[in-house]
Amino acid sequence: MSVPGSGSAEPGVAHRMRRYLTRFEPAVTRFFLLGIFTVGLTAQFVKPVGDALEDKSFLGGALLSLVAYVLYDAVQDLAASLRLPERSQVGSRELGRFVDEAFRARTVEITFLGYTGETIVGPLYRRLEDLLDDPGPTRRVCIRVLVPDFGQPMTVPSRVGPNGEPLDDSELRRSQERRCQGFDEALSVLAERLNRLGRVTVESEFRLYPGIPRDKICILNRELVLHGLYDVLARLILRSSGPEYYDPKGHRADLNVWSAKDTDTTRAAVATWNQHMDGLWSLATVPPWRRVTAT
Repeated sequence: MSVPGSGSAEPGVAHRMRRYLTRFEPAVTRFFLLGIFTVGLTAQFVKPVGDALEDKSFLGGALLSLVAYVLYDAVQDLAASLRLPERSQVGSRELGRFVDEAFRARTVEITFLGYTGETIVGPLYRRLEDLLDDPGPTRRVCIRVLVPDFGQPMTVPSRVGPNGEPLDDSELRRSQERRCQGFDEALSVLAERLNRLGRVTVESEFRLYPGIPRDKICILNRELVLHGLYDVLARLILRSSGPEYYDPKGHRADLNVWSAKDTDTTRAAVATWNQHMDGLWSLATVPPWRRVTAT
């Protein structure tokens, strides 16, 4: 089963180099700052070293480098806290960069509710593949994806009737269910590979919620919430001579952003969203393909 967006947009070597630079840049910077401090301080009190460098302002430079070294962590934390969100609303196609940021944490927890999960599966698959080569700081990943129960009659997705009324189409529902199953299996297989390596613990599971795909919700590390609404009247024609279908276009949905790090109001909203999604997950049912596998 191919996974949408699983391939990196960058060449393999360039992508891997950027990940290594991101990982080791703080350590290298601290090393140079501490080295400047050590050399400057040594030059101030050890005459041969000072004579060799032929400078008399070592102590001031050493003290400045020490201050920079101490402040570096604070600056890094501040930069991280300001990095996301940059806007109060983003496009669905930007979801990947939020996933990348979430995987900087030691414990990664991502909960998604949507149509088939296609928007989130691509970025997740790519990040999990990265963990095979270099887990970085990540030690535990928990992925929860909620998709509609396509085993039940639905008004969306459905076939468009003569007067625009929705007509349930069991074959269309089954095709969407097969897509969800493929996405679930792709993530689960990759999770099993990572668990066998033993460096990272990964849990990944799809569950079913009743109703039509109306909301698109993603919660990252219980601190950042993205929420948007599908265009439930969006139409699709599979063949030129075929019928029209009501089929939401997930990649077109704009997502409102709430961060627990912004204000007391957004912090309260994030807590409410977490409680809501935890409740939906508890009430959601196990897909038939997972029940068969378990049996």
